[in-house]
Amino acid sequence: MTAPFLDARGMTGGYGAADILHDLTITVARGEIAVIVGPNGAGKSTAMKAVFGMLPLRAGTVTLDGRDITGLTPQDRVAAGMGFVPQVRNIFPTMTVQENLEMGGFLRRDDIADTIAQVYDLFPILKDKRHQHAGELSGGQRQQVAVGRALMTHPRLLMLDEPTAGVSPIVMDELFDRIIEVARTGISILMVEQNARQALEIADTGYVLVQGRNRYTDTGAALLADPEVRRSFLGG
Repeated sequence: MTAPFLDARGMTGGYGAADILHDLTITVARGEIAVIVGPNGAGKSTAMKAVFGMLPLRAGTVTLDGRDITGLTPQDRVAAGMGFVPQVRNIFPTMTVQENLEMGGFLRRDDIADTIAQVYDLFPILKDKRHQHAGELSGGQRQQVAVGRALMTHPRLLMLDEPTAGVSPIVMDELFDRIIEVARTGISILMVEQNARQALEIADTGYVLVQGRNRYTDTGAALLADPEVRRSFLGG
């Protein structure tokens, strides 16, 4: 069996004395979309921060492509191949779209022009608005800027925390379509999403968290078909 590209295993930790995550394991295969869902307060965003090195772990390990990165800082994890789009404060609103993308490529030493062109191919509306301040865009367009900026680092694992928060259903569907396109290029996706049913529809693997623990782990289709999951977490 092929080892997972991301293997975050047995994660236990929190802020201060109390643990929020309890022996939590999240794995993502290469080019796979993995989705974390669960009720409010389940530890979904905390799990993402732990994977990205923003939360100290009292136990557990995080490996990326077979490399133990448990002790690396978030910046070093970006250099190792992680990209992270937080739920809030994920763009520079007073900079143009183009400048946001250029900031995403700040750590690179090669020519970033081709990557910017790829982002504009993925999100054509951003090319049209490339000279506009990002703070003037709609919520969905700002999310596209945030994802595009993360793609500028050439991530092998792209992490998205609530990418569709506050956007309309039509924009949500469009964002999910773009996320599928990113995964088809071979980039692994790990996503926290409040729109659980829609997210599981595009997920290769789904994780249902409750109080910082794995409650259910299965394919997205299997979780959608599970009566207990539907009743408890998907509104029937």
